[in-house]
Amino acid sequence: MSNDILQQLTEILEARKNNAGAETSYVASLHQKGLNKILEKVGEECTETILAAKDAQASGDNTDLIYETADLWFHSLVMLSHLGTDADAVLKELARRFNVSGHDEKAARTQE
Repeated sequence: MSNDILQQLTEILEARKNNAGAETSYVASLHQKGLNKILEKVGEECTETILAAKDAQASGDNTDLIYETADLWFHSLVMLSHLGTDADAVLKELARRFNVSGHDEKAARTQE
């Protein structure tokens, strides 16, 4: 299910990036405003996700956390699209790391 949704969203994001007008598409308007605006949105959504996680811990209710995480993922996908890549590249990287110790993976990055 998750991969299907990511694939569908990737296709929609690319279509709006390439074919929609900024006046009718939020995604197109972000692309038109450029990378700095997209990064601003990613940062904003990251902060909101962190705050929602703290609230969820206190309340035991994850509703806002899920909502804010969806916003963060969405804007991260827009960022990836703007830079010419997509969720599939991230999924492949996660798959590459599967069954690799996090400590080992991090150590390998610091040696490069």
